[in-house]
Formats: sequence, structure tokens, C-alpha cells
Amino acid sequence: MVVEAVARADEFDLAGAAERFRVATEGGCADAAIGAWYLHGLIGAREAFRLGGSPESLIPVRQAIASLEALAKRRPGAAEIARLTLQAAAAAAQSERAEMRLYLESAMTMESLQWAAGQTSAPVVTAAEAAGDLWLQVHQYEDARRAYTAAEAHIGLTRRVTAGLARVAARLNDAASACANYGMLLARWPAGHAEPPEIAEARNYLAQPACVPAGP
Repeated sequence: MVVEAVARADEFDLAGAAERFRVATEGGCADAAIGAWYLHGLIGAREAFRLGGSPESLIPVRQAIASLEALAKRRPGAAEIARLTLQAAAAAAQSERAEMRLYLESAMTMESLQWAAGQTSAPVVTAAEAAGDLWLQVHQYEDARRAYTAAEAHIGLTRRVTAGLARVAARLNDAASACANYGMLLARWPAGHAEPPEIAEARNYLAQPACVPAGP
């Protein structure tokens, strides 16, 4: 189930990944609980942002944060990185950029130390990737680019990183970079697979004149 969760997330299906982590947790996989709560919180935070970050909309996120805190037991590691990242996501939902930055810096610092020690980070969506997503959400594009670049340095050009870099470039009117990254994302998408919004976005962008090669 955990392998399936990773595959779902790689296809931009966080809800499907969260469900598979949940099933794995019920099957007795303790580590899967971190992934289940973390993705549940990320999805909830995105919805809370859409609803204006009201206290009621953040209840699922606060529940996930509390559950991860219990799993972390005040020790550095995947659960604590996930908790800090969700704290940042909750702040982002309320457009509290200063608070968001503090939590992201703590999460990414801990994540870097984990990587340096050969240990795991937050499951499926690293803190660096989540940071890029959150900075994009609050229109801080240079911060988003730095976060995705940090993620790339550690985990390579995953689909999520590639999509993030493409979106940042598009927002910054860097057409050359946006075309290149959207093109890479689309080229790596399996033929015949259902297409999530991220892939439809890539196709739409690549149809613009800026991405169409000039004729002879």
C-alpha cells in the first residue's frame, strides 16, 4: 500500500495517496500513519485557503498537526518535519507569511539534517516541495523558486518539482523556463494515463505561441 501511495502522489493524486496510507495504517503499518495524517493535513490546508482560512476550515489541519505531534514525540524525524510543514500550511491558509516562513525554515533545516544523515524526510511530499507549493499559493514566486531548487538538489527533478518550477517561471513571465519545464513534465507523462489538472495546465501553456518553435 505504501508503494501505491508513492505512485499516486507521483501522479499528483494526494487524496489517493492519503487513502492508501490510511489503509496501510489500518493493516498495522505504523510508519504509514505519518503519511496518512500529513497528506490529510496538506489537502485540508489547501481547502482552508480556498475558504479564507477560517478557524472552522482549519479543524482538519489542526487535527493532523496534533496527531503528528503525538507520533513525533518531540524527536526530529519524518513526523516532526511533517508537523512543522503543516503548521506552515495552516499559516499560509490565513496568509500569515511571517509565521509560515518560520515554520518552513525549521522544517527544511531539519529535513536537510535528516538527508545529510541518510534518514527519511516527510513522506511523499518533502518539506522543500511543500514550501514551493505554499510560496506559490501566497504569490511569493522567488521564494517558491528557491524552495523547488532546494528540493531538486536533494531529490532531483520529480514531477512535482518540475511542475512547480514551471509554474514559478510562468508567474514570473520567464517563458523559456516555463516552456522547458512544462515540456519536460508532459514528455514524462505516460501515454494513455488519465490527466490531472497539472498535466492539462502543461498542455495549455505549451500551446501558447511562446512555446511553439518558429518556422523556417
